[in-house]
Amino acid sequence: MDKIDQPETVNHDRRHFVGSAAMTIAAAQLAMIGTASAQSENEMPGEMPPGRGAGKSFGPLKQINAGLLNVGYVEVGPASGPAVILLHGWPYDIHSFADVAPILSQAGYRVIIPHLRGYGTTSFLSNATMRNAQQTAVALDIIALMDALKVQTATVAGFDWGARTADVMATLWPERCKAIVSVSGYLISTPAGNQVPVPAEPAFLFWYQYYFATPVGKVGYAKYVDQFNKFIWHQASPKWNFDDATYNRTAASFNNRDHVDIVIHDYRWRLGLADGERKYDDLEKRLATLPPITVPTITMEGDANGAAHPPSTAYRAKFSGKYEYRLITRGIGHNMPQEAPQDFAKAVIDVSKA
Repeated sequence: MDKIDQPETVNHDRRHFVGSAAMTIAAAQLAMIGTASAQSENEMPGEMPPGRGAGKSFGPLKQINAGLLNVGYVEVGPASGPAVILLHGWPYDIHSFADVAPILSQAGYRVIIPHLRGYGTTSFLSNATMRNAQQTAVALDIIALMDALKVQTATVAGFDWGARTADVMATLWPERCKAIVSVSGYLISTPAGNQVPVPAEPAFLFWYQYYFATPVGKVGYAKYVDQFNKFIWHQASPKWNFDDATYNRTAASFNNRDHVDIVIHDYRWRLGLADGERKYDDLEKRLATLPPITVPTITMEGDANGAAHPPSTAYRAKFSGKYEYRLITRGIGHNMPQEAPQDFAKAVIDVSKA
């Protein structure tokens, strides 16, 4: 889950205090969630209503070398259809789109859903590659995947890390993005911009970022990854009554050997506590100006999103092309494509025709 840039410097003592308090409270709640057992990615649980239970399961994943990665991905729909790329975030995986993909494929779209670096069957081609999750590196993964699949342009839609990646792609490579759907709006940020102090409530909601900034946080996440991520699901989507089968299906993706390193680097980099790679400096400098997105865009928000998120008015000026904002009610939380698949799929279809 992402912070929104603000242009001030941080009070490190206050941040440490708020983060420590939040960690203490959250750790106590975490202990109540219980341990989730991992399940095979291709195992098919029982059918339940879309967005509520285990839902549909994908068939065997495809693998392709793309850029720095061997990417595990799902592809459904006609190969000749207009391309749609669906991007998950943390702590989720491709199954967030299990009910969205059939809707889009039946509408004639070629739907591509990759595991991001550090998730599922996606792996690095070289042990020497830095386990880097800065925003430009992740966005370039998707550009490389498009190149490998010979997709010149696509509608890109995502939430959490996926929304951030869609925003970055539309900013740096607008010629590759026909349109985007971005849950929670404009999520491009910079380590410098993330040094602003925030009030108590948003600081509490970002407790895990401060926890990950510590050595014990990395060890703790590695030791309790399933319990930890299940707790985040409850925090981010407090009204979503998902079952164990739904969570366990995704939890299998956290067994990736690089998952912990990627997650920890992502949040430490955002706070300016871990370096990125110099080869991305020019791209990051361009993003540091927080440029507007010019491609057609629909931004979305759930009325019960328990993750920290900005009001839509805060980022409206960041979209200078054709634009629409949609608030999805009925107690929809952070994992919008899985909680409200029909609404998410409709947004993808609508924006692709803009």
